Amino acid sequence: MQQGVVEDIMSGLANLVVKHKKAILALFIAAAAICAVLQSFVAVNYNMVDYLPPEAQSTKALEIMQEEFDADMPNASVMVKDVSIEEALAYKQKLAEVSGVDSVLWLDDVADLKQPLETADADTVQGYYKNGNALYTVTIADGMEQEASDAIRELIGEDGALAGESPDLATMQQATGAEVGNAMAILLPIIIAILILSSSSWIEPLLFILTIGISILINMGTNIFFGEVSFMTNSVSPILQLAVSLDYAIFLLHSFADNRKKYGDVNEAMRHAVKESASTIAASAATTLFGFLALTFMDFQIGADLGWNLAKGIVLSFVTTMVFLPALTLCTVRLIDKTRHRRLMPNFKNVNKVFSKLAVPALILVILVVVPAFLGQGQTGFVYGNSSAAQASESGRAKEEIQEEFGQSTIMALLVPRGDVSKEFAMGGELGDLNHVTAVVSYANMVGAAYPPEFLGEDVTGQFYSDHYARIVVYTDTPAEGDAAFGTVEEIMAVARSYYGDTVYSVGESANLYDMKNVVQEDNRFVTILAVIAIFLVLLVTFKSGTLPFLLLLTIEAGIWINLAIPYFTGTSINFIGYLVLNTVQLGATVDYAILLTTTYMRNRKAMPQKEAMHQAMGDSFKSILVSAATLATAGFTLYATSSNPAVSDIGLLLGRGTLLSLFMVICFLPALLRIFDKAIAKTTYKAGFLIDRSKAK
Repeated sequence: MQQGVVEDIMSGLANLVVKHKKAILALFIAAAAICAVLQSFVAVNYNMVDYLPPEAQSTKALEIMQEEFDADMPNASVMVKDVSIEEALAYKQKLAEVSGVDSVLWLDDVADLKQPLETADADTVQGYYKNGNALYTVTIADGMEQEASDAIRELIGEDGALAGESPDLATMQQATGAEVGNAMAILLPIIIAILILSSSSWIEPLLFILTIGISILINMGTNIFFGEVSFMTNSVSPILQLAVSLDYAIFLLHSFADNRKKYGDVNEAMRHAVKESASTIAASAATTLFGFLALTFMDFQIGADLGWNLAKGIVLSFVTTMVFLPALTLCTVRLIDKTRHRRLMPNFKNVNKVFSKLAVPALILVILVVVPAFLGQGQTGFVYGNSSAAQASESGRAKEEIQEEFGQSTIMALLVPRGDVSKEFAMGGELGDLNHVTAVVSYANMVGAAYPPEFLGEDVTGQFYSDHYARIVVYTDTPAEGDAAFGTVEEIMAVARSYYGDTVYSVGESANLYDMKNVVQEDNRFVTILAVIAIFLVLLVTFKSGTLPFLLLLTIEAGIWINLAIPYFTGTSINFIGYLVLNTVQLGATVDYAILLTTTYMRNRKAMPQKEAMHQAMGDSFKSILVSAATLATAGFTLYATSSNPAVSDIGLLLGRGTLLSLFMVICFLPALLRIFDKAIAKTTYKAGFLIDRSKAK
């Protein structure tokens, strides 16, 4: 009954497309044009901290900071070379006047410059003024990163240096938009070339690209309803949508070409093509869709941002393929016929003669490496921040210059209940004794517990006190992240909690990344399990088998484990977002290869012995698998080659390499599994109907 309802719906859709093809074209083109304009009004958020869950302590700390204090956390360091104390003070005043700069901290804030420098603490002085060079701690307002960074660089000249979170963010903002365009400029010609090789008309590849391109524009424009998207979504979503949904258009036009051989009327051929290809395209879209939807369950909300956008893109690509592409094809069918060319890609009918020889070696190889790969991928080191995105940029070079002169420095702020200056003083002293803590700046440490804040002006106390909280700034000599940085964060928080219990909050790059690390560890396990369960259910419904879902998932998951274990065995770290996204994207997108091969094999197995069935299945499906894998791998490697952002770049590398591994697993490893478990598949699959080889049965 349900099958009949679906067929009726698709039949009605096909009739609607044939009857109103010109109106459909106009509607989709108009929608794409409107969305192309709307996407320019979608804000892009580059701050990963904004995506931490609301219950994370650093999220609460940021809320308190914004509500209670006028200035944010210091987020930039500025070095000016060859200046006297008087000149350095003048530069401080000029820096404070830059639009977007909320505050500037320098030596005069922590030492009395009316006294000779020799009488001040040497370590304190050298943290701000060394060898004639002045180092300022600057707070740049949220949203003013680009404007303020440009103005500061103009002020300090080429000899000066500007580094930190805010200028790194400005570098990302400047690079991301151009990099998306560069990636598309490289990717599109390659994909068109792949499609030309696999099609029989010069115009068909353009129809494919136009169809998915319109769905991408509509997807990006409809993000206006979200208000903003992350830089990750803005960078990755268009390319992933193109790569994973291009197959839908190929499936439909191949079905149309087959039906034209049966029906003389192109409208009738298209009606049958829409009805026949709908289930195949829907099944392919469903696995990818559930993989993306799994991301939305992450506590770290970058997953929801990316997952909802990609899921929406898959749905739009499905609708565009089933409605817009048939209308476009019918309107251009004469042009398609006029631009026919001979097939440039071989038919691959006998490709199994090669791959059948690799089945046993592939099986042995995977058995040998799958356990080490599974264990290794669980030990892969992660990078959580974006500071490495600017390493090759002006901000990255400036950071190196500052570190050479003044050493490594990372800033962290503690927010504690206001009221007991002596307790703040005692805690500051204990914090100062910790390894890697180089300085503690607070009212109690700078002014002293003997002077009540009420006796001094707001200009003195405002940077330390709000109505309810005291702010203590802690400087460390660790990088922003890593074992030393996170260990120091834990030690600082342990000391603070020994004085204030759970009423203390921490904020700063290291504290924020420490929270990300803890959230991501839970997200990774949950999202991976959820994606596997969702796709297992899709496979269970698709094949109605108790064996095949396990075999297909093992095939793709083994490829994922090998892919994610490579960084561990090569001693490299990868961005945590790349790891999380790859787990779902590689599974959701490449399991289609296994579904296509297995579906064809199962159909052939009803009429052929095992060996002949696989030979025929490989010949029939290899071309489609190859074209799809080539497209997705190209998209991945293009992201890797064009992006300066480590998260985007790592997604690209993992996706490109993972697609090739999935291709190998499907065409070499999966056939061996299907052969070994042939009898089990026959017994556990509903209406399998396998042909029994009587000679072997005897």
